Amino acid sequence: MYSVSSLKAELNERGWRLTPQRETILQVFQNLPKGQHLSAEDLHDRLHEDGEAISLSTIYRNLKLMARMGILRELELAEGHKHYEINQPSPYHHHHLICVRCNKTIEFKNDSILKMGAKTARKEGYHLLDCQLIVHAVCPSCQRSLLPM
Repeated sequence: MYSVSSLKAELNERGWRLTPQRETILQVFQNLPKGQHLSAEDLHDRLHEDGEAISLSTIYRNLKLMARMGILRELELAEGHKHYEINQPSPYHHHHLICVRCNKTIEFKNDSILKMGAKTARKEGYHLLDCQLIVHAVCPSCQRSLLPM
């Protein structure tokens, strides 16, 4: 997992600096409970509640930057807007199963997906930052509600 010092080093390598806002955003994601994902708006609300005055536009810019760097994973969940989580390396790497009706999200592991993504990236000369599978389905509860009475 990324630490503040590793984030600072990577930012410096790319000609950027570790701002207090970037450090705060990283700390929020590092402290999220397992399985929780935040949208930019969720993060903004959480920071505002904690007394942090970081604008929504600053949050959007930094989330995009941290996702491009591979620090955060950008997820297209069922709600139709992006969510983020810390990008954890193997063996903590996981994928998402999402109900398209109620938006319930389940995380699951499958090493062969990651291996296939890494092999393909290597073969084409790419440097793998993330490999994720998002499965859209209908959960058992929503299936039951679809059945005629």
